[in-house]
Amino acid sequence: MVYGGPIVFDLADAAAVMKWFREHQPKAPDEFYMFLGLQVVPPGDPFPKEHWSKKMCVLVVSHNGPLAEGEKAVNAVRAALPKPIIDWAQPMPYTAIQTLFDPLLPKGLQWYWKGDFVKDLPDAAVEAHIAHAGKLPTELSGMHLYSIDGAVHRQRKDATAWGYRDAAWSMVIFGVDPDPAKAPVLKKWTQDYWAAVHPFDLPAAYANFMMDDEGEARVKAAYGDNYDRLATLKKKYDPTNLFQVNQNIRPAT
Repeated sequence: MVYGGPIVFDLADAAAVMKWFREHQPKAPDEFYMFLGLQVVPPGDPFPKEHWSKKMCVLVVSHNGPLAEGEKAVNAVRAALPKPIIDWAQPMPYTAIQTLFDPLLPKGLQWYWKGDFVKDLPDAAVEAHIAHAGKLPTELSGMHLYSIDGAVHRQRKDATAWGYRDAAWSMVIFGVDPDPAKAPVLKKWTQDYWAAVHPFDLPAAYANFMMDDEGEARVKAAYGDNYDRLATLKKKYDPTNLFQVNQNIRPAT
């Protein structure tokens, strides 16, 4: 059991929530995880009808310590922030919070996404995020900031293939809709949003948050100084680059 779930704020309160998040989330104990999203309240049950299709800022929290400690930690968040329009944080099984949003995203949707690693979130970046979240192209589109902290920061940069141990968040901007005809709109919105916030971010992104049109330089950036070691391993185990339908690491020459 964990104490967790979504706490949803009107987009008008997003600046206050994001500025609190940038200051307090990095200081949270290891057992208290949260990520932030800018999205739309889904227009359907179980969401309250009066909030359907509202643009929102959401904190999804999860405290995996004793439930009493989790409730105390989440209550401190509640006390620090504006009044939410929806608050579903409560005791629940870990498997429940992991699958909470699955019904909203069935297979077969159109997706276009771009990401970045983020170290700082200055006021100008917050303003850019909120401006583009105000122009969400569909009700399934949005942006997430996933926290990178705790044990991740206590490992050396060269200990594993992934080396952005100084990042605070992994950002993904996603344009999503079931209608293939909307693919160009989703792509343009996502690219415009990313272009507006990328100057505030680190130069690379999590490989799973990259499209196949981003080029080899972005793939190399995703691993930074560790890329050459990966390319050497690729030459040893896949010298002909058989496995290439991915964010491809080419064999060393």
